[in-house]
Amino acid sequence: MSAHVIDALLERHRSIALDTSVVIHAVEGHPKYLELSHRIFHWIQAPAGKAVTSTITMTEALVRPYRLMDIETVDKFYALMLTYPHLDWIQPTLGIADRAAQMRAQYNLRTPDALQASTAVTAGATALVSNDAIFRRIPDLEVAILDEML
Repeated sequence: MSAHVIDALLERHRSIALDTSVVIHAVEGHPKYLELSHRIFHWIQAPAGKAVTSTITMTEALVRPYRLMDIETVDKFYALMLTYPHLDWIQPTLGIADRAAQMRAQYNLRTPDALQASTAVTAGATALVSNDAIFRRIPDLEVAILDEML
């Protein structure tokens, strides 16, 4: 079922946003999410695929490897994530920060989640892939939860 669900999502959208969990699962090769991650990142490599994520994704993804002093995994994140031609890493701007504050106030999000959602909407993504259902509070995004696509 997961292949059909993720493929249908990717077909419906010209641009998607990725939450940190998707990036972590892809780089670490988590077996539970391997097929989904593979399909998402294969789509991003294709000419029609376009994805965005906030640079906060890298901040969140690298905490554990740095805490463990696992520089090999840090290097793996950079080597894999920066090679996708249709994955845009978007830095927070004042506009993104302002929209994040509004979303945080309106939808009761944590700051990192508000920044992810604001980045997605500002960049024109119409879907967000995550493993956190809190993003369903954002009416501007179709939210796909990894665990629900398994």
